[in-house]
Amino acid sequence: MNVAESELRLHLKAESDTEKLGRILAGLVSDSGQGAVVFLEGDLGMGKTTLSRGIMRGLGHEGAVKSPTYTIVEPYEHLTPPAYHFDLYRLGDPEELEYMGIRDYFQGESLCVIEWPERGQGILPVPDLLIRLGKSGDGRSALISASTTRGGRLLAGIGEQWRQGQGH
Repeated sequence: MNVAESELRLHLKAESDTEKLGRILAGLVSDSGQGAVVFLEGDLGMGKTTLSRGIMRGLGHEGAVKSPTYTIVEPYEHLTPPAYHFDLYRLGDPEELEYMGIRDYFQGESLCVIEWPERGQGILPVPDLLIRLGKSGDGRSALISASTTRGGRLLAGIGEQWRQGQGH
């Protein structure tokens, strides 16, 4: 399988579908025993934070999940695997990520979910998965692509679980 060509497009009819996608991804990452790097792209209001909330809740977090727009990273180290939610929207220069020691977050088996990854270009690693959220009719679409072998396995698992959950 050529992971660079692996893509899956999902129609997310409601906010609950976006959270469901996050929960599915969280379960697959948790079950794999490996971490992952996931980039979330899309315009403001397309559901990146909703998807992040689904991921964190899928890992067992019960509190609020907000976008760390001003702090850049919100750690969820109590989860298995430890998870980090990044929002680079207000990042002035990718070099700022070096000063905060961002490379340390990608060591080990953590799950790193990154909103606005294009603002960290040149510093961030290659993502396992890239999820592009956009408008689609009265809902949203998620175009999910894999960039690594690990991402390819996650993508296949998402597709399988999504189809099972949709009654197909």
